Amino acid sequence: MRIAIVDESASRASIIEEGLAQLPDIELFVLTERRGLLARIEEIAPDVVLIDLGNPSRDVLEEYFTVSRVVARPIAMFVDESDEEAIGASIDAGVSVYVVDGLASNRIRSVLDLAVRRFNAFARLQSDLAEAKGKLAERETVDKAKRILMQSKGVTEPEAYAELRRKAMSSSRRIVDIAEAVVTAHELMGGE
Repeated sequence: MRIAIVDESASRASIIEEGLAQLPDIELFVLTERRGLLARIEEIAPDVVLIDLGNPSRDVLEEYFTVSRVVARPIAMFVDESDEEAIGASIDAGVSVYVVDGLASNRIRSVLDLAVRRFNAFARLQSDLAEAKGKLAERETVDKAKRILMQSKGVTEPEAYAELRRKAMSSSRRIVDIAEAVVTAHELMGGE
């Protein structure tokens, strides 16, 4: 597992390193410079990013939230103090775990595990949502094609669906592909 530790303080970064020392098969990369951080993270391609900010200003916090929005990986962020607004912003930015006043070597491993599990759970939810939206869009396209066939051919809904299905089977295509063709042709002919 490749782990990037982002910390401008070498002493605080060593706390994180100490907490990860017992993990087998890990590669640690300690990044201490904010300049070019995103490019460096992309170059390293870590599996997990652990960010320690200590007591950051609002601007610094927002800069790191921007990084976390772009990096599609589990991210755990450690800060010494926070407020509700920063916590909400961290969630919106895709931070998997936001730890306030909890940088201790004995907690790092469980925070790492939690970050990975929450990231994976959220990724599954996003995938399920995208799949559901895709299926809904396909269903709406098929329904629209059925309405077009019902109006233009004077058939019932089951007959319109059967016609779409027949054409899909005879051309070895999906019903939604045929439905999209019907809708597109209808629009080209001036239909709405």
